[in-house]
Amino acid sequence: MLIQFDFLQFQSRLRLKKTEGKNYVFDPIRKKDIVLTPEELLRQLVLQYLLDAKQYPAHRIRIEVGFTINGLQKRCDIVVFDADVKPWLLVECKSPKVPLTQATFEQAARYNLQLKAPFMAITNGLSTFCCALDFERQGFEYLKDLPDFI
Repeated sequence: MLIQFDFLQFQSRLRLKKTEGKNYVFDPIRKKDIVLTPEELLRQLVLQYLLDAKQYPAHRIRIEVGFTINGLQKRCDIVVFDADVKPWLLVECKSPKVPLTQATFEQAARYNLQLKAPFMAITNGLSTFCCALDFERQGFEYLKDLPDFI
């Protein structure tokens, strides 16, 4: 089920700056300026949505969480952890130029096989999909929105 979000409504909350000809955005989770790329812009807009609209606690969010699959280093864009510090929501952000296909969904699903978060979302800013995962039954259900933080 496709979710239509207007992430651009959070653009005014971003702290942007230009230094030596490069554009940067301040990441409130990593607490540092990050080079502004299309994917980073989307990641920061999604982050603002999670913090402001969904009221996710900042101390439960990590950016670019690293792990290994088949000997290769991989990173998830955004991972939200529950009260037991277990992965609860994985969010994979793609450039708006990257269409969300079965392959991009499968990439996020492979990442989540490592993390086992019960919720997973993928977005390119134009299209967003979120699902609740049932690992025991090996199934999933599309959601109409990202889950409310518990």
